[in-house]
Amino acid sequence: MMSWGSTDVYLNEIESSLESIFYSKEEQEHEMWRTYMERRSVVRQFLQADLSLPLLKRHRKRIELLKKCSYYIEILPKHLALGDQNYRMLPTTMFQLIDPWRFQRMKKVGTIQTKIQLLLLTDLLEQLERGREELLHFLETYDMVTFLSRWDAIKQQLSGLSELMDNFLAMLVPGRLHVKHRLVSDVGATKIPHIRLVLSTQMPVMFDRKESVAHEDWVSLKWFITSQQTQPEQYELRFKLLEPRTPQERLQCGMMLVTSSMCEIRNLLPDRSYKFTIKRAETYMLVYDQWCDAIALKTSPDEAMESSTHET
Repeated sequence: MMSWGSTDVYLNEIESSLESIFYSKEEQEHEMWRTYMERRSVVRQFLQADLSLPLLKRHRKRIELLKKCSYYIEILPKHLALGDQNYRMLPTTMFQLIDPWRFQRMKKVGTIQTKIQLLLLTDLLEQLERGREELLHFLETYDMVTFLSRWDAIKQQLSGLSELMDNFLAMLVPGRLHVKHRLVSDVGATKIPHIRLVLSTQMPVMFDRKESVAHEDWVSLKWFITSQQTQPEQYELRFKLLEPRTPQERLQCGMMLVTSSMCEIRNLLPDRSYKFTIKRAETYMLVYDQWCDAIALKTSPDEAMESSTHET
């Protein structure tokens, strides 16, 4: 039979054991909470630094700008980098060595590669935007237990999004063309030069909407390019009358090639709206140029006609 003294000792041991279990559980919960907060912080930092909303918006604008750019093939000696200031032009003899049929085929490859690159950029950005929304959803809806239980999947998603961003940034700059066939024919060439093909971009041509104005029967148009041009360019300017009323008025249209950044178009109809478009003129090295800027201007009414109407 247990004495009161031994019973007291036994009860104290049980109480001590229960306290130990209680404190151990409390420490575990504290450790879980600390881990939870640390991992939430990792996700928040990733969203703020690598996948912030302002950053994605800037990338979206960059893609829209790239879609408006002109893309060219550049033929460079292998030892020079794209944009090297010491490189001006390959000698005319270089173009004489290049097989024209093969070069035209490479231009088609350049066009396809540019289109694919722009589509991939759009797709990658949409994946990054969806990934950001999913991570925000995890932060806003998951409780501690759910968040910690799914941490491996969240961590894998962070890694995948980081890799996606690296691929996206690498693709923002047009690179080397994937050449499967030699461009230079062996015939007649004593020493075949080492060359490589790269895609380069030119910023889009856009109307200066403040400086482009319409008068009674003529317009003054100005346009610009955001980047500095190293060589003079030729532009294709088109115009047409909007909503022609007679067959004769349908002839109120035309196209002209301009080498400056401004132009006047005369002999237009008064008090009528015209559409004008501007883009770079086609060149031998151009591979992709789908966008052109457009502006609509309305000529002012005929003053003599207005005066005659008021008098009657």
